[in-house]
Amino acid sequence: MTDTSVRIDGNTLRLPGGAAVRFIRTLRLPETGTHPLPPGLGEFPVRRVSDHPDTVPEQWRARGGVMLPVYLREAMWLSFGGTTEPVALQVGVGKVCAVSGKPWSDRLARDPQNYVVLPRQPWLDGINSGKGTVRQFVAVPLGLGATVEGQVTGEEVWGGVQLQSFPLSEKRLAEWRETQRRMRSASGPAMGYGAAAPMAMAAPAAPAAAPRSAPAMGLGVGGSMRQEVYRDDRPLSDWAGTAAGRVFVHLVTPPEWRRITGEAPPPSPVDRAAYTRAGLPWFDYYDQDGEDLAPADALDGVKPVGDWLGDDHEPWEAPTSSQVKPLGDAPGKPVQDGDW
Repeated sequence: MTDTSVRIDGNTLRLPGGAAVRFIRTLRLPETGTHPLPPGLGEFPVRRVSDHPDTVPEQWRARGGVMLPVYLREAMWLSFGGTTEPVALQVGVGKVCAVSGKPWSDRLARDPQNYVVLPRQPWLDGINSGKGTVRQFVAVPLGLGATVEGQVTGEEVWGGVQLQSFPLSEKRLAEWRETQRRMRSASGPAMGYGAAAPMAMAAPAAPAAAPRSAPAMGLGVGGSMRQEVYRDDRPLSDWAGTAAGRVFVHLVTPPEWRRITGEAPPPSPVDRAAYTRAGLPWFDYYDQDGEDLAPADALDGVKPVGDWLGDDHEPWEAPTSSQVKPLGDAPGKPVQDGDW
């Protein structure tokens, strides 16, 4: 029997079919210009909603899934390092596809493509703005209209992040495994992508608080960076017709995280200028064989969060050319799904 459970392994979400997803803290980019890839500054902690039934809002219990703490206007990216076999992964932001800009669907689509292919896609830092760029994921509260969901649909109902995985069909997966077996003796182990040093976080116990309506958070967009969202080179028929697993990821403000879990939230985001002045690296990823998807029409007009929250007063200090580094060409209980 096929296991359809989503599980947490440390802070990694493991979806059926082998997809591995981590949420990585990062530096927020300026909302003008196009920039190198920002660094990873540690993983967001991830917890199951069902482990805190007495303190999470009732609506969250109904949707199931997991939660992570994020500061207002904090940026993040999704790392897919550790994905073991080919899998098509849908990424939703407020149930709007981050790749196509179309409404969330329980089916894969090709025109426009509404998924990324793992492990071919090593990471995703934002919505597909096309022409070799993405617009950075940035956390904002619902109710302002600043989220991707609000700007594309005119409503802010869902918030959070949604993930859904589709493995290869049984026949194609068997063929892929046989090809890998034949190649194994001639190639070394695959390198992981986008690894980020874990950030130490204290988790002192705290008294449980009664559930209440928590401030809802979603994802808007920030600055632009150089990153391709790759076109799938397989026919759509190579993939399974139905999803193997899915998960709803709730975004929690730091005070609510402490109230719900009893754990201390991560420290406030790192100052950009201090990071750059320290000579620490930024990244530029080049892949001459990759074919980038065209810009998604529905996402092309999404405005940055600064249009709602005001100017970004954090100082920007551009990295020097020597700081931009070129990059080369499980366990745990199941996560409870719900109605969404």
